[in-house]
Amino acid sequence: MKKKFLVLFSLLLTIVLAACGNDGETVRLGVVGENNEPWEHVKEVVAEEGIDLEIVTFSDYQTPNTALAEGDLDLNAFQTVIFLDSFNEDTGNDLTPIADTTLNPLGVYSEQVEEITDIQEGDTITIPNDASNEGRALILLQSAGLIEVDPEKGNYPLIEDITNNPLNLDIVAIASNQTARSLSDTTAAVINVGMAVDAGYIPSEDAIFLESAEGNTEPYINAIVTRSDETENETYQKIIDAYQTDEVKEIIAETTQNSSIPVW
Repeated sequence: MKKKFLVLFSLLLTIVLAACGNDGETVRLGVVGENNEPWEHVKEVVAEEGIDLEIVTFSDYQTPNTALAEGDLDLNAFQTVIFLDSFNEDTGNDLTPIADTTLNPLGVYSEQVEEITDIQEGDTITIPNDASNEGRALILLQSAGLIEVDPEKGNYPLIEDITNNPLNLDIVAIASNQTARSLSDTTAAVINVGMAVDAGYIPSEDAIFLESAEGNTEPYINAIVTRSDETENETYQKIIDAYQTDEVKEIIAETTQNSSIPVW
């Protein structure tokens, strides 16, 4: 009788433990664009720890932060630190970076000219219209020798802060997800790595001018972000650990042709 009881107890315990093991935690991660092979790899890795990583894709840079702030996402991974700071300041939110991912240089792309020096008087260049990326794009055009901006504006110059435009370029700020599409109508466009890859470009090969990976790049490092009260979440740390690996570095190198630079 005692032996039968022990066998039955052992069987019930096994069933309970198995049920608990299948009761995994779901984490919703917001990303931008369709090329998310690194995160698909992470999804497979953390599934073995009982974590269901649900990857939610967006086509713009505003919605993922709003969704995170409102609790529709648990994490997002698409933005630079400077972009996040701008969002928090504009909206009064307190979203917080919890891990670094990559440095993604902005690039100038064109279907009409092959060199940055081929840009002519009166040509049109489109740039992203959100505050942080607009400023970053203008600083990039300054680095290319096309314009000069007011140094007192720091990392956030706007088009009206251009102090010297010797070629009288028509610089137009548009939505980030429209910059690549604008190339059919403009001489050049400043495009984020992710948007460029989605449009079929290889940034390290196709950009006619690429942002330097040297110097003060800290504001432009991309991050995994969550709400300020979730920064110590142990499940999120497991996801970070699965991301910050040599395997993911290799996937990033392959899928972006070494255009995105891992920074962990």
